[in-house]
This record gives sequence, C-alpha cells and structure tokens, in this order.
Amino acid sequence: MDWIEVFISSSAEGLEPLEGLLYQCGLNGLMIHDARDFAEFLENPSREWDYVADELVEEKQEQETGITFFLRDNLYGREQLSQIKSALVSLKAAEKELDLGPLEVTMKNVAEEDWANNWKKFFKPFPVGEKIMIKPSWEELPEKTDKIVLKIDPGHIFGTGTHETTQLCMELIEKYVKKEDLVLDIGCGSGILSIAALLLEAREADAVDIDPNAIQIAYENSDRNDIPREKYHVKAGNILEDKALQASYSGKKYDLVAANIVADVIIALTKQVPDYIKDGGVFLCSGIITERKEDVLAALAAAGFKVLDIKEKTSWVAIATRYEG
Repeated sequence: MDWIEVFISSSAEGLEPLEGLLYQCGLNGLMIHDARDFAEFLENPSREWDYVADELVEEKQEQETGITFFLRDNLYGREQLSQIKSALVSLKAAEKELDLGPLEVTMKNVAEEDWANNWKKFFKPFPVGEKIMIKPSWEELPEKTDKIVLKIDPGHIFGTGTHETTQLCMELIEKYVKKEDLVLDIGCGSGILSIAALLLEAREADAVDIDPNAIQIAYENSDRNDIPREKYHVKAGNILEDKALQASYSGKKYDLVAANIVADVIIALTKQVPDYIKDGGVFLCSGIITERKEDVLAALAAAGFKVLDIKEKTSWVAIATRYEG
C-alpha cells in the first residue's frame, strides 16, 4: 500500500494543541519538529559532540516547526485528511489567544489537486446499515437494490460514508430518525448525514459547518438526491462562538441532533445542544476515539443526556442519547 507524507506547520506554542488534535483524529506515529530543540542542542555547552557538520546545521535551521505523519494513499486517507483540515479550522477558531502558527497542510511528493482526483478510483457503491446504499455521483450501481440510494460527491469536504465515524453515525440515524422529524446536523461537511435523514423521511433538516465551502457542496448533494431546498437549509459558521448562529437554531427544538466531529467539540456542544433539542429528543455524536469515550460520556451525563446506544468500530465510538433535561 502507498502512503502520503503530510506536514502541518505550526508555531512552537501550537505544537501541543496540534498534536492533541491529530490524536483525536485517530493518528499515531507523529513526528514532532520543534526548531527550538536543535538551537538548544547547539547552545548547550555540555553536549557530547564536539563537531556538528555544516550541512546538518543548515538543514536543521531551514526545517519548519510542525508535525509530520503518514496517510494511506486511498479514499480512507482522503477522508482523514479532510477531517483533519476541518478540525484545524475549529482549532484556529477555538484557540484565538494562542499563536498557533500557519497550520498549513502540505503533502510530500504529490500535488494535492492530483490526490483530490485520484482517490475517486477507490470510491465504489457500498451499503451502510440495513437501509442505505452510498453511490458516488459518477458511478453506476452494479445491480438493482431495494435500499435507499444516497448519491454523493464530497468534493474536497469530509463525508463519503467510508470513514468509520460517518458509518457509525449513519447507522444510528437509520435506527433513531422518525418520519416527520426535524433534524440538525452539526459539522455537516458534505451533508451526508442530514441528507440520509431526509431520505429516511425526516420532515426537514438544518445543517451547519465551520467551512463555508460546505454550503455549496451540501446543496449540490441534496440536489443530486432530489431533496427540495425548502426542506434543507445549510449555513456556515462556528456554532460554538457565533451568538447569532446559535440563536438561529435555539428556538426550533429539534427531534434529532447529530454531530460527527471530534471529542473536544462534542464535549463543548453538550452545553449548547439542550437549547436546540426537544425534551426526549435524540442527540447522536460520533468522531470519538476510544480513549476519549469516557470523557464524552461524562459530559453527556452532566448535561442531562441518557445513553441509549453505543456503537464501536475499530478505534472509533458513536453514542446515541436522549435528552432528559
């Protein structure tokens, strides 16, 4: 299997929060590059080396501070990269007091625009849960199916249904969404979760993502699935900070709220979702690595949510809860 080397530049101060973010996105084997380390080594009078080659000094002095890691060169790797980029936007918004550095993403030995197209050869129709068949917009179904066909083209936005976090959340939506439900999809990305809810006969869905590009892509995907615009409404913004955005959802009292993000954002959302959800409404959260499950469960319990269901796949967890105030 081929791998892509990815580097995210940061400041020295930004290394720790960046490392935590990548850990929450399920990455291990991180290589930390801190420009201060080599400078301290050179200035340390007790270092064991008497001589350091000029070439090494030059190389280290040119090295940016940041973190390197590897992703699989396939559809799953692209899903991870999109998730990471979305999480970086959230990190910048949440940590305004810190100098995080540029947080720019670069890939070694491959142009991003090439990778953004080459992954399509890996994306074929596949079922999720008992009722849904995911179909890339450019593919034909190999055979007829009695499942609901969800047509998707994620563009450069996270959400094709191949990642465990998305699949787990879709399986919970299939189980808990009811006909005529009003649904809110937080961190909607390509719109796949809210579109699935509408195809499963939810009455109406609102969707929000911190990335403004999600508006166009989610609407394009809803159009592909013949969902009328009056039933689907997509906005962009930081729902954790934007008071006007929060107010636009707080009076509606949704039957089902879904959030497929990362653990820290879900924990923060547990304090806000009660403003959006009906008493007895269902809150589905996914994007949680196994190591953070107990942290999320504790936050949910403290905010008045009772656990209905926990689904796990590889190292990921999704939780279904009911709001009991």
